Amino acid sequence: MASNAHCAACTRGLRQQFRSKTPSSQTSHLKARYFSISSSIRSVQQDSKQSQPATTQRPPPPLKPLTTSSLESKESPNSSPPLNIAAEIRKRAKLTTETYIAYGACESLVKECARHADYTIPQAGKKGGGGIPKSKDGEDIGVGKGWWYEELGLTPTFNNWAQITFLHMYLLTVRIRAFPPTHAPTWHQHLLDHFFFMAEDRMVRLHSIHAKALRSKYLKDLFVQWRGLTAGYDEGLAKSNDAVLATAVWRNVFRADEDVDLRGIGMVVSYIRGVLKGLEAMGDEGIAGAEVVFAGPGLERAGVLLQSSMMRAAAGEIRAGTSTASEKVIENPGSLMGK
Repeated sequence: MASNAHCAACTRGLRQQFRSKTPSSQTSHLKARYFSISSSIRSVQQDSKQSQPATTQRPPPPLKPLTTSSLESKESPNSSPPLNIAAEIRKRAKLTTETYIAYGACESLVKECARHADYTIPQAGKKGGGGIPKSKDGEDIGVGKGWWYEELGLTPTFNNWAQITFLHMYLLTVRIRAFPPTHAPTWHQHLLDHFFFMAEDRMVRLHSIHAKALRSKYLKDLFVQWRGLTAGYDEGLAKSNDAVLATAVWRNVFRADEDVDLRGIGMVVSYIRGVLKGLEAMGDEGIAGAEVVFAGPGLERAGVLLQSSMMRAAAGEIRAGTSTASEKVIENPGSLMGK
């Protein structure tokens, strides 16, 4: 009995110890269950990484440099849009560059056109004008040298300066018309712009015209004159008629003066023909490089005054006819009195 009692007491003690230890073991088990997931996953990932073979990443290949030759070789109807855009940008860049070239070249060309008609006014800038002489039309008269003033007899005034400059500009305009259609308008515009810049500067410096509105009015009148003389000279060239061209010269350069020397008109017409022929033989590079130098109409005098065989024959017939008529009159004096 004692042994059974002892065993029963030992059994109860063991049960109590087991019950007291059970919650802590369950809690530790739950903690291990709920809070060891990340560590287990991390360990699994590390194991998977270690199991995969090691690979090295290769750097991307270097880009090929973009050159003009590569773009031009790919310019085809089937080329991609970026290449087409690049080609269009190159074309526009050329036109933009040519604008600056035309601007500088036209400035030099206009100065060459105005060189033959240049004049000064010594009294300009003095207080009260310093007694500037006036023409019959009320224009300021300056001091000028050269064929147009000394031999042709034109008065060195602002309007004559403009007309002589316009004449040379017209000769360049005819040549510039032979430029490609995409380039010619730029050169025409810069040629006119530089002239009007120069004209307005001359108004202020030499003629003391400081009112902007008055200068604008004169510039508009000059533009109308430019349009008119261009049409007149074009008509003379289109009809290949020296008489029509001479009429345009007489109307613009000589202001339709009835007392003008016809030999001067003839020299100007011959000068226009000769300069146009010389400009036609000059390449576009010469015009773009502002290599044009005008000699002046004075060299045309010998050719204009040279009589042709037809003129000599006509003069001989006139002289022969005059002498025959005079002889008839002498033979019949009564004819003078109507008998």
